[in-house]
Amino acid sequence: MRKALIIGIDHYEHIKPLHGCVKDAYDVGEALERNADGTVNFVTPRLVVGTGPGDVVERQELKEAVRELFTDQSEIALFYFAGHGYIEDTGGFLCAGDCRTGDDGLPLNEVMTIASGSPAINKVIILDSCHSGIAGDRPTMRDSAEIVSGMTILTASTADQYAMENEIGTPGGVFTTLFVDALMGAAANLVGDVTPGSVYAHIDQSLGPWAGQRPVFKTNVKTFVSLRKAAAAIPLANLQSLSTLFPSEGSDFKLDPSYEPERSEEQRCDRIIPPPDPEKNAVFAVLQSLVKVNLVRPVGAPHMWHAAMQSKSCELTVLGEHYRRLVADEMI
Repeated sequence: MRKALIIGIDHYEHIKPLHGCVKDAYDVGEALERNADGTVNFVTPRLVVGTGPGDVVERQELKEAVRELFTDQSEIALFYFAGHGYIEDTGGFLCAGDCRTGDDGLPLNEVMTIASGSPAINKVIILDSCHSGIAGDRPTMRDSAEIVSGMTILTASTADQYAMENEIGTPGGVFTTLFVDALMGAAANLVGDVTPGSVYAHIDQSLGPWAGQRPVFKTNVKTFVSLRKAAAAIPLANLQSLSTLFPSEGSDFKLDPSYEPERSEEQRCDRIIPPPDPEKNAVFAVLQSLVKVNLVRPVGAPHMWHAAMQSKSCELTVLGEHYRRLVADEMI
């Protein structure tokens, strides 16, 4: 079972309202609910949103929802929050809709305590709020973190930074916009898995060094879990062919003109050049698909076409060798 609690608060009774958190919550919930192929991912993520005076998200409601999320022995329990954050010398807080001062919100150390005691196998906490990078830190020891096994924290900014919103006209947080983009496939590996680590890398690279906010990633896991299955960049059968086409480390694949189906009129009339072979053409198409995802490269030629027409070869890249081993070990 994969559970998700998605919180988005725009309406605050006593402090400045926000304008894109509810939209962010709905976008995240929609992205997490199903995989790219339509299969169920997180079973109906629970959405709690504060849009106006009629649905104020109170502190107690927020805490009870967090407690309920982490009650079960889920495969994944994922908590996402978009709203105001607050920080002081005693730690950080998630601001509920009834907050007056910020330090009357839900303390992040309480969220961590609840999550740390959860029997869920994987506990994922994603925060799009100001100062959220303090999550997981000990309030009296800022340079140390206490994260239990199986826990991952991803935040929009460091403890000292604000979380930025998009430009006027496109409501929502910069962090969550990139987070959803990552879930939809921008951070997927070659088999389509989107992991917390790949999400962080995508957001960090997209923000660049001058963005004014830096995402924070903290984890204590043995293996990364997949948050969503996106469309794979390459057909699985093509990926699995790596160990057949390249049976051992350092091996290459010999080519000749019969592998290449495209040639000039002059080359078609040249009897020295062998004609295209349909079976070899099919293999060559697989090799070209592997080139596109940086698993294979031509040897001594600028392109695969030249390698074939000049009877050269192709070889695995470092990444290609990594995936070849995974296939050979039946891990893919």
